Amino acid sequence: MSRFIPFDRSQPYLLPPDLTSWLPADDMAHFIVAAVERVPMSAFCVPVRTGGKAQYHPRLMLALLIFSYANGLFSSRRIERATYRDIGVRFVAANLHPDHDTIATFRRTNRTAIEAAFAQVLLLARETGLLRLGVVSIDGTKIDADASKYRSLRYDRIRALREQLAVDIAKLMDQAEHADATDRDPQALPEELARRETLKAKLDEACARLEADAKAQAEAARPAYEKKKAMYDAKTGRRGRAPKPPDDEPPPDRQISLTDPDSRLMRRSDAHEFRQAYNAQAVVCAEGSQLIVTTDVVATSADAPSFASTVLSMENTIGLPKTVLADTGYASGQAVRDLRKKGIDPLVAIGRPCARRPYDFRPPPENREPRRITEPWRLAMKKKLETTKAGNIYRLRKQTVEPVFGIIKSIMGFRRFSLRGLAKVTTEWTLVALAYNCKRMARLQAA
Repeated sequence: MSRFIPFDRSQPYLLPPDLTSWLPADDMAHFIVAAVERVPMSAFCVPVRTGGKAQYHPRLMLALLIFSYANGLFSSRRIERATYRDIGVRFVAANLHPDHDTIATFRRTNRTAIEAAFAQVLLLARETGLLRLGVVSIDGTKIDADASKYRSLRYDRIRALREQLAVDIAKLMDQAEHADATDRDPQALPEELARRETLKAKLDEACARLEADAKAQAEAARPAYEKKKAMYDAKTGRRGRAPKPPDDEPPPDRQISLTDPDSRLMRRSDAHEFRQAYNAQAVVCAEGSQLIVTTDVVATSADAPSFASTVLSMENTIGLPKTVLADTGYASGQAVRDLRKKGIDPLVAIGRPCARRPYDFRPPPENREPRRITEPWRLAMKKKLETTKAGNIYRLRKQTVEPVFGIIKSIMGFRRFSLRGLAKVTTEWTLVALAYNCKRMARLQAA
């Protein structure tokens, strides 16, 4: 008598006729399908067709994207393949098989629907008591752009290459005219000429973008310069150095990527390498649910400039929190004032604490004189964080927002954007946060 269970792969199988029987009752797919049904049809971008093949339902496409992202499927080709091979994806797709072009197009053109679904999931979490909006934590993480850092050029190098290409194109034009007058095949030179003209067009576009950004920054800084200039002119006696007017010319070392001009060269810290990336922001509930309540993507490595705007974007969705926790990278006096005007109490770390293990393998750092703090709001914030109540609340920051990024990167496997451009990348990051929230809520409800 055999001690193995017999099997026969040639035996035909009959799956249950009811699709809901394919998965356990507590599977995340059921929650995603129910949540997407709450998204109004007006939020979707549906192309108008007068004939031809019928379209896939937008709610089906959105549920397919959310479920795939929650299970680490980010490529449209992998999602298409999973509609045949993965039983969970097959259930969400209702046994249909959208091709990868349809999936990619829907993801690019339905930002409003993704944001609406994100808001509906949060409202559902609040209705069920899973989300309590009191204390939230904010942090950012660097995520690679869909571009190589070796396609990033400096402004001075772009200008030099443009001059070189202009000379080469002129020479190739002369050679092409000479080839037309002879019996030689004239098609080789125009092809080489087209490649150089395409590259020059990309360099022209990148140079114009850098110059436009520099002019915009100069115009934004001009009011502050005029104020300083007026104060300097009003002085008498030794007046010191005159304020320098803003320069509308890009600095020579300003860089831009030819593949994704919105992305920037960034690194996590001095110990890490530079990467072509975006700075993805997330605000996480610190009341126990660890749900992402709002997101943002910025093209700067600094977190402080987007601090207030990211938190205040919650006002039109699920409401503002009472307290927000942030690390020292968000220390900005203007942002703190803006948040307090809205009744939000920001707790921002002042200085970088250097916590070391008792038997650290690394040698102790050199003793440095601590940075002198003179700004009144920094002194007040530091004194407040030294109190027991504020200190206990601030300890929630590290254990709430940082694990979320760990789950997104290590468990879900999202480490690189699939789209290009700040607007499209922002949509994809919202989709990632939505997939994480669905995954988290399904787990919370099962518990």
